[in-house]
Amino acid sequence: MFKKILIANRGEIALRIIRTCREMGIKTVAIYSTADRDSLHVRFADEAVCIGPPVSKQSYLSIPNIISAAEVTGADAIHPGYGFLSENAEFSQICADYGIKFIGATAEQINSMGDKATAKATMKTAGVPVIPGSDGLLESIEEGKSLAADMGYPVIIKATAGGGGRGMRIIKEESEFEKAWNDARTEAGAAFGNDGLYLEKFVEEPRHIEIQIVGDQYGKVCHLSERDCSIQRRHQKLVEETPSPIISPELREQMGEAAIKGAQAIGYEGAGTIEFLVDKHGKFYFMEMNTRIQVEHPITEEVTDFDLIKEQIKVAAGVPISGRNYTPKLYAMECRINAEDPANGFRPSPGKISVLHMPGGHGVRVDSHVYAGYTIPPNYDSMIAKLIVSGQSREEVITRMKRALQEFVIEGIKTTIPFHIKLMDDPRFRSGQFTTRFLEDFDFSTL
Repeated sequence: MFKKILIANRGEIALRIIRTCREMGIKTVAIYSTADRDSLHVRFADEAVCIGPPVSKQSYLSIPNIISAAEVTGADAIHPGYGFLSENAEFSQICADYGIKFIGATAEQINSMGDKATAKATMKTAGVPVIPGSDGLLESIEEGKSLAADMGYPVIIKATAGGGGRGMRIIKEESEFEKAWNDARTEAGAAFGNDGLYLEKFVEEPRHIEIQIVGDQYGKVCHLSERDCSIQRRHQKLVEETPSPIISPELREQMGEAAIKGAQAIGYEGAGTIEFLVDKHGKFYFMEMNTRIQVEHPITEEVTDFDLIKEQIKVAAGVPISGRNYTPKLYAMECRINAEDPANGFRPSPGKISVLHMPGGHGVRVDSHVYAGYTIPPNYDSMIAKLIVSGQSREEVITRMKRALQEFVIEGIKTTIPFHIKLMDDPRFRSGQFTTRFLEDFDFSTL
């Protein structure tokens, strides 16, 4: 087992990893930018190293600075968390070259799933259902139009290196194709340095369902059931729940088996998710794979009583997994508490927290790195807490979540709490019958 792990991340996920490491008797090293010197992950780690100024490229994305910090402190492993360098194949390979274990996927595995066109081809070969579309990157706009005509509109073009909805356009008819093509290429090139595009049939009334998987170094893979991530804004998740209200035991088994096939096809090591779209007919299609721990992993932990961070660390150290698939015994939901103003287009709201009271009680968990007097820097993602609630039924979870949200007091900044409180009362949400387009008809005027 590792003696010392450097955490190449910040905020709540860094603190989350520190907690598990302490329980396992593993020393921790926090890295931080000058903007994060007062963050709790810096305070609670055994050691802390400042690696640069607030701008991410010079700190949390600086591979030389992070490797230097690991060498200076004698860390024998690096946990990347999520975001930043967690799915960076170069970083994974450099860690290996320096004899430092990267707690995550290998460079080869990240590369095989990082390019979406390659990932789709890999999954198709493995027998995982994929959305009809191009067999790789489109060579020209003419090829795209021809394929769209064969498949039938609506279609969607996506950036092969995309994420967060960038480089993505829905096309409802041929007259829209050229503008969407040009806009997507420009956006993808600017955001990712790669303007490659591919085409898919647009799945109508979709649900975003992901399967949590864990694979070890010996070829075994198991799944820990699904999470429903359909409540999202501009492809950014806001609420996640498990189990999904639309997934039957039979569909769960089929999707779990497909996820395991996909992970085994690349010899996957570590925790990850296979992301699917499920249409209104109950058919599911592979969308992408995330080769890292997810923001929403705590809801899976709550319904399976399984520490995913601990399992990540054990797998990286060469410990075999049990190989047993898990089925939820409870219900759980997570609301992302962001420093944003939902009444004004979710405008970022950095600043100093003057008053903070976090909710508690049975079935309530809060993962956060903030405290009263903490100043939220404007340099990073706006998520400041995750409110996780579990219970015996979905109805109980929604009732408990509303109660916990009403107890959650944060003053000095705007947050998404008012949005979440209103969401818990929305009849469409409470019924479980919604799609990824749910927020397009949501009334924000009363927030």
